[in-house]
Amino acid sequence: MTEYTVEFVGTGETIEVTDTETILSACFDEGIAQEYSCRVGMCLACSAEIVEGEVTQPAARGLTDEEAEEYALTCMARPQSDLKLDRGKYPPSIEDDAAVSAEDGDGAAADDD
Repeated sequence: MTEYTVEFVGTGETIEVTDTETILSACFDEGIAQEYSCRVGMCLACSAEIVEGEVTQPAARGLTDEEAEEYALTCMARPQSDLKLDRGKYPPSIEDDAAVSAEDGDGAAADDD
């Protein structure tokens, strides 16, 4: 079992995480508030941009293969090196979905007038 340092940029928070535990689990253990919801790699609530380092996250089904290279779902991701993560950063697919939902919501409201 290897232990890696995970730094959350912009927060001053750093934790030690083994390669056999998820980053989210280590956050719980250390009392660090990390957003999450489903805990099964689908909802993307726990997403963080990988600024530096590598993770393994084979069960992160909510990410495309390309997104999984740049983003970590902390509920699934296990470090493979020391990491720097930027929490609260979401992959483009979720940003695009949010924009479409907002547009749909605006259109629906206009139809009700």
